[in-house]
Amino acid sequence: MATISDQPDIEVVGEVRNENELTDIVEQVEPDVLIITMDEPEKRLGQCGFLLGRHPEMRILALAPEQNRGIFYWAVVDIRTKVLESSEAGILNAVRERPTLVGAAHN
Repeated sequence: MATISDQPDIEVVGEVRNENELTDIVEQVEPDVLIITMDEPEKRLGQCGFLLGRHPEMRILALAPEQNRGIFYWAVVDIRTKVLESSEAGILNAVRERPTLVGAAHN
């Protein structure tokens, strides 16, 4: 934390100690980068996919200081297409369809 807060071009906008508060603080401050500490950063926190789905512009840095390891997560927006059935039902189905959010799928 000291290394990051000492940087003139980086502003620390919040800190949580309880994982249950993570989603709320991200919604409030909308950080560019979320830094989390984990025992095993390669085992992605379940909230990563959810948070990146809601905030695809955010990046997540998971650090395991005791192991001197870290993993960087980010979302890639994927534009998809689907041929539309040329009918009233086809148009209505397209309007009602709920596409999967970016980051909703787990590795």
